[in-house]
Amino acid sequence: METKKVWFITGASKGLGLSLVKQLLNNGYRVAATSRNLNELQAAVSAESDQFLPLAVDIKSERSVEAAIADTVRKFQRVDVVVNNAGYGLLGSLEELSDSESRENFEVNVFGLLNVIRKVMPYLREQKSGHIFNIASIGGFTGLFPGFGVYCATKFAVHGLTEALASEVKQFGIHATVVSPGYFRTDFLTSGSLGSPKNPLEAYEEVRKVEQLHKSNINGNQPGDPKKAASVLMKAAESTSPPLHLFLGEDSYQLAQDKMNLLNRDLEEWKYLAAKTNIEYTEQ
Repeated sequence: METKKVWFITGASKGLGLSLVKQLLNNGYRVAATSRNLNELQAAVSAESDQFLPLAVDIKSERSVEAAIADTVRKFQRVDVVVNNAGYGLLGSLEELSDSESRENFEVNVFGLLNVIRKVMPYLREQKSGHIFNIASIGGFTGLFPGFGVYCATKFAVHGLTEALASEVKQFGIHATVVSPGYFRTDFLTSGSLGSPKNPLEAYEEVRKVEQLHKSNINGNQPGDPKKAASVLMKAAESTSPPLHLFLGEDSYQLAQDKMNLLNRDLEEWKYLAAKTNIEYTEQ
C-alpha cells in the first residue's frame, strides 16, 4: 500500500518549486506540478514516471486550477501537501506603478493562491488531513524595502490569510504554514520573474539604486540554497507539529528579528497613549 504523501506544487518549472519537485521525485513521492508553460516544466524536470504528473495551469483561472486538482486526485487518488509557490516580483515605487501593474501582482500572488486553496479544500476536508504551504517572503513580514511596496503588500496578504486559514482548517486535521524565504539563489531577480514599472519616474533615485543593486549585485550571489530550502519543507510536511510560520535563511531570520525589535520599540514608546483610548479610561 502506498504510504508516501501526494504533493501538488504550483510554479514548479523554476526556483524553489523546481528544486522541491526534483527532490520529492528522487525520494519516491508522487508529485503533481504546475506551470504556465508545460514544455518548460517537462524540460526542467526531465522525468517520465508514473509518480510525476506535469500540468499546464493558469492559476488566475478557477476553472484551470479546479481541473488540475481533479486530474491529480484522479491519478493519485488523493492530495496531501499543497505548495502555493507560483508568483513573481514587482519592483517600483508605489507612485510610479500603475493600477493595472499593481493589480496583476495581486492577481497572481494572492488571488491565484486563493484559487488553489478554494479548489483543494473540499478534498482535504473529506479526507480530514492535509498540509498547505503558502510561499510568501521575508518581504511579507517586513516591508522596509524601497521599491518593493506592492510586492511586499501581496506577501503581507499571504501572511495574514495563512494565519486565518490555519485557524479555520485546524478542526479538519489540516495544517497551514506560511513560508518566508530570504534571498535564495534562484532566477527570481531575472527579468522573467521580476517586473518593473512601464513609466518610471526620475525622482525616485533611491528606488533605481535598489533596482540596480538587485539586478547587478544580488542576483546570482544570493546566500540561500533552494535545494536545502526544499529539504526543510519536506521535513516540515512530515512533522506532527509543523510551524505556522517558517522563515528560511539566516538573512530572513535577521530581518524578522529586526522587525520585531522595531515593533516592540514602537509598542513600548507609545503604550502610555494607546492605553488612554479605551472608553472606560479616565484621565488621572
